[in-house]
Amino acid sequence: MRAQPPGPAGYPVVGNTYHYARDPFSFMDAVRRAYGDVARFQLGPVDTYMVSNPDDVERVLVTEESTFRKADFEDDAVNALLGKGLLMSEGAFWEKQRRLAQPAFNMGRISGLVDTMAEKTSAMLDGWSDGDTVNLQLPIARLTVEIIVDAMFGVSVDEETVRRVQDNLEPLGARFEPDPVRFLTPSWVPSEGNREYYDALATLEDIVDDLVERRRASGDEGTDFLSLLLRAQAVGDQTDRQVRDEMMTMLLAGHDTTALTLTYAFHQLGCHPHVEERFHEEVDSVLGGEAPTMGDLRHLEYTERVLKETMRVLPPVYTLFRQANADVKLGGYRVPADSLVMVPQWVVHRDPAYWDDPGAFDPERWRPERARERHRYAYFPFGAGPRHCIGKQFSLVEAKVIASMVANRFSLELRSAADLSLRPSLTMHPREPVEVRLHAR
Repeated sequence: MRAQPPGPAGYPVVGNTYHYARDPFSFMDAVRRAYGDVARFQLGPVDTYMVSNPDDVERVLVTEESTFRKADFEDDAVNALLGKGLLMSEGAFWEKQRRLAQPAFNMGRISGLVDTMAEKTSAMLDGWSDGDTVNLQLPIARLTVEIIVDAMFGVSVDEETVRRVQDNLEPLGARFEPDPVRFLTPSWVPSEGNREYYDALATLEDIVDDLVERRRASGDEGTDFLSLLLRAQAVGDQTDRQVRDEMMTMLLAGHDTTALTLTYAFHQLGCHPHVEERFHEEVDSVLGGEAPTMGDLRHLEYTERVLKETMRVLPPVYTLFRQANADVKLGGYRVPADSLVMVPQWVVHRDPAYWDDPGAFDPERWRPERARERHRYAYFPFGAGPRHCIGKQFSLVEAKVIASMVANRFSLELRSAADLSLRPSLTMHPREPVEVRLHAR
C-alpha cells in the first residue's frame, strides 16, 4: 500500500481552502486531471482525500458505507440549521428515523400526489403570459416550496410565507459558500455574515414551528411525514426538537434540488434547440395539452432522459463528504482514520474515462442500451447506498410533472448566457439569474 496519494501544495493553516473557495469546480477538475483517481489536499487543517473512480465511489457509499460516517465539520451553523435530521444523523438513530419517514415516500403515496403537483403548477403558469421575461429559478423554487409543504407537512402555505422562505434562503446559502476567512471565523463571532445567518435561521424556525402547530391542531390522520412524526411523538418516540430538525431538513432539502434541476434543464433546452424540439414533441404526443397523470409520466421517457442528463452535467448536489472511521485503503493508498473523504459528482459525472464526449448535452446517452454499458456508480446525483436521498422518486416525479406542464403551455427562449457561472453552497446555484422569454404555444 502506498503511503500518501499525490496532491497540490497548500498554504499554512488554510491549506488549499483559498484555491477551492475561489472556484471549487475548476479546482476539483484540475486535481482530478493532475493527480488521478485519489488525490490528497487540505481544506483548512483537515486532510481531504478526493476519490473519483466509480469503484471507490461504490466502496465509500455502498459496499463499505459503515466504514465511512457522515462528515463532522464541527460547524455550529450546520448543527443549528439541520440538527439531527435525516441528512445529518447517524447509526441506529438515523436508521430509526429513516424507517419512520419511508411511508411518506413510497411510490403509492407519491402517485397520489401527482394531481396536487399538477394543480399547483397550473396555478403558477396561470400567472405567466406570452412575451414575459422570467427569472426562472424564483417561480419554480416558490412552486417546489408549496409542493413540499403540502406533501410532507400536510398543510397549504400562503404566498407571503413562501416569499419569507425564499428571502431567508440567501443568507443561509451564503453561510456555506467556501470562504477561507469564514473558515477562520467561529460561528459565535458577531460578524455581519453570522448575524444575517442566525436571523434568517430564526425566521425559518418560526415558519416551521407555525406549520407544525397548524398540522397538530388539524387533528387529521395522514401519511405525510409530519403526521408520522407527530404520531410517534404522541407515544414518546420524538421530541419537539427532533420534529423541528426533520421538518427543517425537509423544507430546505425537499425543494431546492428539484428547483435547481428544472432551472438547469430549461437552460440546457434553450442551448440545444434540437433537444427542446424533441422534448416538446414527446410532451405533445403523450399529454395532448392535458395535465399529466401518473400513467402519463411513465411514457415521458425522453423528458426523463433530459432530466437525467441535466443532473449529470449540472448536478445540484456537486459533492458528498464522508469521514473514515478507521484506516482504509482507497486506490492503493492509505487513508487514515478521521480523514475527510470527498466524493464529487461534479468530477465523476464529467470524466472522459467513463463518459463519451462528457461536455456534450446528450439525452440519448440515457437510452437503456447505452446506460447499461457504464459503471453504475459513474452517476449518483442522489447519492447511493443506504443513505441515498429518500426523496429521489418524489423529486423525479415532481420534476416531470412541472417540466411537462410548462412545455404544454410555453416554449422558453433563453435570454441568459449559455455558459453559466456557478456558485457553490450546500447546493450548486447559478450566480446570475437564468432568464427566459415566454412564448405561448
